[in-house]
Amino acid sequence: MGRKSTKESVTPFKETFEPLSLESKTPATVVLLLNSHEEDILIKACEAIHKFAEKGDENKGCLLGLGALEPLCKLIAHSNRLVRRNAFMALGIMATNGEVNNALKNLNAIPLIIQKLTPEEDEVVHEFATLCLASLSVDSTCRVEIYTNNGMPPLIKLLTSPDPDVTKNSLEIIFNLVQDYKSLQAVYELGGIPSLLELLKSDFPVIQHLALKTLQCVSTDKDTRKTFREEQGFEKLMDLLHNMHLTDLHAEALHVVANCLSDSETLQLIHNNGGLARLMDFVLTPQAPGIQSTAVKCLTRVAQSSDSRTVLHEQDVEKALVELLSVVDDNVKASACQAVAAMSFHPASKDSFRDLGGLPVVVQQLSSESSALREAATQALSSLTHSNKLNALAVYEAGGHEALIQQLCDSSARTVANSAATLCNMAEQEIIKSSILSHGGTQALVEPLKSKDSQVLINTALCVAMLACDKEARAKVCLMNDHSLELFSCLPLIRIL
Repeated sequence: MGRKSTKESVTPFKETFEPLSLESKTPATVVLLLNSHEEDILIKACEAIHKFAEKGDENKGCLLGLGALEPLCKLIAHSNRLVRRNAFMALGIMATNGEVNNALKNLNAIPLIIQKLTPEEDEVVHEFATLCLASLSVDSTCRVEIYTNNGMPPLIKLLTSPDPDVTKNSLEIIFNLVQDYKSLQAVYELGGIPSLLELLKSDFPVIQHLALKTLQCVSTDKDTRKTFREEQGFEKLMDLLHNMHLTDLHAEALHVVANCLSDSETLQLIHNNGGLARLMDFVLTPQAPGIQSTAVKCLTRVAQSSDSRTVLHEQDVEKALVELLSVVDDNVKASACQAVAAMSFHPASKDSFRDLGGLPVVVQQLSSESSALREAATQALSSLTHSNKLNALAVYEAGGHEALIQQLCDSSARTVANSAATLCNMAEQEIIKSSILSHGGTQALVEPLKSKDSQVLINTALCVAMLACDKEARAKVCLMNDHSLELFSCLPLIRIL
C-alpha cells in the first residue's frame, strides 16, 4: 500500500507582521539599514548616523569605510521630507571630514544638493546642504561644478535666510566661488551686493567678517564697484569705520574702501560727496595702531594713479600725513612714509610736504631702531628729492645727507638703494655734493658696489658718477679714498645704464 502524499499550503498570509522596534549599537548594522525600503527605518538610520558622526572625525571616517556615503547621497533625493532632512543632516556632518569630502567629489552629488536649495525645502535641509557645499567649494573643480550647475542664484537668495547657519554657510560658499572671475561677476548681476551690505549689520561677527571678505573680492571688479556705489556701499563702510564698537571689522572694511577708491571715476564721485573728508577724519582719529596703519596704507594704494593723487592733494592729504609722522607707533609712521613716497610723484605734493615742514620730520625717522621705518623713510626721501632742488636743500639743512650716508651700510638692500638714490638726487647741487664728500660719502659707497642686488648696484653707480662728474670732485675722491679705483671701475657700467 502506497503512502499518502502531503501538499504544502500555498495560502498567503492575511496578517501583516507586527511592528518591530530595532536597536543597534553597531555602525555597520545601521549603515545596512540605509538600503531599507521602509521610510521609518530610513529616518531612524539617518538620525543615528548623524548623531554618531557628530562625535568626531574618527566616527566619520568609520562611516565612510562602512559605505554610508553612497546611500546617503541617494536618500537626499528621497520623496519623504523627513528622510531627506535626516539624510542631509548626516551627509552635512560627514562632509566636514577631509577624507569624506574627497570621496564625495566622485559621487556627482553637487547637482542633487543644489536642487534642494529651493524655498520649498526645510531650513534644516538648507543648513546641511550648504554645509556640504561649503566643504566642497574649497576645491577649485567643485567650485566650477557648483557654478555650472547654476548654484549661485539660490545661494544669493539664501543670504537673506532667517537662519544664521544657512546665511553663514551660503556666504562661505560664495566667498570661495568668487575666487573665480565668472562667479565674481555673477554676484552683482544676481543682485547680491545689497544683501552683502545688509549682512554688515548682522549680530554674528563670523557673518560680518565673511561679508567683508566677500566684498573685498568682488569690489576689485569695476562693474561691481558701480553697483556698490549705487547702493551707497562706501557710505555704509564709513559708518562702520566710525562705529567704535565694531573695531574688529575695521581692517577688513578698509581693504574694501581701498578697492572702491582704486579707480579715478569712483574716487572723484566719493570726493564730491564728502566721502574722502570722512576717510581723512578717520585716518587722523587716534585708535589702535594696527587699524591706523592699515588706513594709511589704504591712502597709499589710492595714490598709485596720477588722477587719484590730484584728488588726494585737493583734500590736503599731505597735512594729514605730516601729522602722522609724529605719532608714537613706528608702524603708523612707516605707513605714513610710504604714503608720502607715493604722493611725491605729484609735483605739487612735494612742495606741500616741504612747506608743511615734513622733510625734517622724515629725516628724523632715519635714526629709528625700526629697520622697516628707516627703509620707508629712505623711500620717502628718494621720491621727495627727485627733480626737486628745494626739497634736496631742505633735507641737507636737516642733516639728512649725513644720516643717509650711515644708511649705506644697512642690512636692508632697499634701504641702501633708496639712500644711494637720495644722495644722488642731492649731489646735483655743489654745496651738498661737497658736504657728502667731506662726510665720507665715497668710502661709504664702496661696500654697496659689491652688492648682488641690481637696484643697489644701479643706484650706487649713479651716485658715484654724480659725485665724480667734475675734476675737482674726482680729485677729492682720489685724495680721500683708498678705494678710488674700485669706485671709478664702475663708470663703464654707468655709461651702459
